[in-house]
Amino acid sequence: MFRLLLLSLFVACNSSEDASVKTDQPAEEATPAYAIPPEDVAAAPADATVTESGLAYKVIKAGTGTKHPGRTTKVAVHYTGWTTDGKMFDSSHKRGKTTTFPLNRVIAGWTEGVQLMVEGETTRFWIPEDLAYKGRPGRPAGMLVFDIELVTIAPVKGLSDSRKKQAAELTAKYPPPADVAAPPKDATTTASGLSIKTLTKGTGTRRPGPTDKVEVHYTGWQTDGTTFDSSYKRGKSTSFPLNGVIKGWTEGLQLMTVGEKARLWIPAKLAYAGRPGRPQGMLVFDVELLSIK
Repeated sequence: MFRLLLLSLFVACNSSEDASVKTDQPAEEATPAYAIPPEDVAAAPADATVTESGLAYKVIKAGTGTKHPGRTTKVAVHYTGWTTDGKMFDSSHKRGKTTTFPLNRVIAGWTEGVQLMVEGETTRFWIPEDLAYKGRPGRPAGMLVFDIELVTIAPVKGLSDSRKKQAAELTAKYPPPADVAAPPKDATTTASGLSIKTLTKGTGTRRPGPTDKVEVHYTGWQTDGTTFDSSYKRGKSTSFPLNGVIKGWTEGLQLMTVGEKARLWIPAKLAYAGRPGRPQGMLVFDVELLSIK
């Protein structure tokens, strides 16, 4: 560019010279908008939210949807990724099409982060190396920064139209809480990975043991916001021994007292562990402990 300016000045100041002087330098191509690194690429700004894992994120454009994808949900996204020195290393925009994948098949920072989003939302993520490629050869190193647009969440497969209708009706009647996608900062997480948050304090002092029979009211959701079961729908509480239910309930109910209502985020390994025909991934329950029998 400097050479071009010099040549232009030379021609203007020497009209006796051939005015058709040319150079072999091609015109510089404009950097596409998607490739320009954000100003805060080096580090997450003060107004970013940081999760317990160290993932930082900031919503750039609010979404139009209401549901969040689950841990195993298939999604379609547009994205651009940079290293913290501002170098772009990948972009779906460059290829001119979205990319589709299940959330349990990508780096941990994506698995966690995209579950916090709704359709139409664009969010910037600062993903620490231990949630990215962990120093794997041939992969971008260090903290990575992504702008991700969640374009679509794949519909639930394997359900008949009647089951889909029932699920939609149940979800409308017993809608998911705002924190259904992941446990909030004020939830307590046990060594097993179970997270719990008290919604209403109990009136009793006794806690059930691992084989005690309890009476509860409950509603259960998947992390995409789908309501899959509720005792309220049946109009009556349910009773069971604590050693006869999923591990997350066995552990979680023992932390409660009579009259207490709590929200449980139960990882798949403490829920149905991928069993066919059962709700998949992390499950979320609001449970009220009515009595210990």
